[in-house]
Amino acid sequence: MFRMRRSERTRVMILLEDHNIRPSPRKSQHFLVDEGILDRIVEYGDVGLNDRVLEIGAGVGSLTSRLLKRSEHVYAIEVDSRLSEILKERCAQANVINADALKIDLPEFDKVISNLPYSISSRITLKILKSGFKMGILMYQAEFVRRITAPPGTKEYGRLSVFTQALADVEILESVSRDAFYPRPDVHSVLIRLRPKEDVVENKDLFLEFITGLFSNRRKRLSKVLGSMGYDVKDLDDEILDLRPDELDVSRIIELYRSLI
Repeated sequence: MFRMRRSERTRVMILLEDHNIRPSPRKSQHFLVDEGILDRIVEYGDVGLNDRVLEIGAGVGSLTSRLLKRSEHVYAIEVDSRLSEILKERCAQANVINADALKIDLPEFDKVISNLPYSISSRITLKILKSGFKMGILMYQAEFVRRITAPPGTKEYGRLSVFTQALADVEILESVSRDAFYPRPDVHSVLIRLRPKEDVVENKDLFLEFITGLFSNRRKRLSKVLGSMGYDVKDLDDEILDLRPDELDVSRIIELYRSLI
């Protein structure tokens, strides 16, 4: 007898119902169920058999199951213990980690491919960028992508923009409709590719601390900002010192950092 194949949306809804789970928007539990987008994510990542792939916010395994068809080394992090049990059942070959990705040491990985929980976008992105990896295919809220790609002189331009653009090339792959998720979120999403740059700075934590100091006083002149941070600025050009932090592009901030550290 012919049986119609279930859609991923139907499969997710049944899994959640069978386990008495009601998705929590507060926990950013919006599951990506559009099969075309799920398949394209894996293709964008160019996942190979020996790639160590990290997925953060793996949910019920819609993306995980596809990654496992391409790689033998998939690490799926899920903070919700109920969802992690579904993951273990559905994706038995994955290394399922029931933990908060912000609170653990991430496993070593080559590629990070995730529909990230939007509530932790900033913190998890900073953590990912500090890691050594080859590529990231990441889903974010559209507003967040505007922040990490913002140019100097805009209100969105800040420490997150600088840290991201300094350490990686950012490529926007596609915009994703709210209808691609279950339940439907209130925001639009964007899929991006991150390709890390090599040898930008030796100490990424110190670089982030420097940027954070700059942009905590973004409307003041650099002469005052750097002075308040304890730096000796007597050897810096007056032209630089008269600018505000948000007027400096990423390359000039890197140069400034290298000249002071």
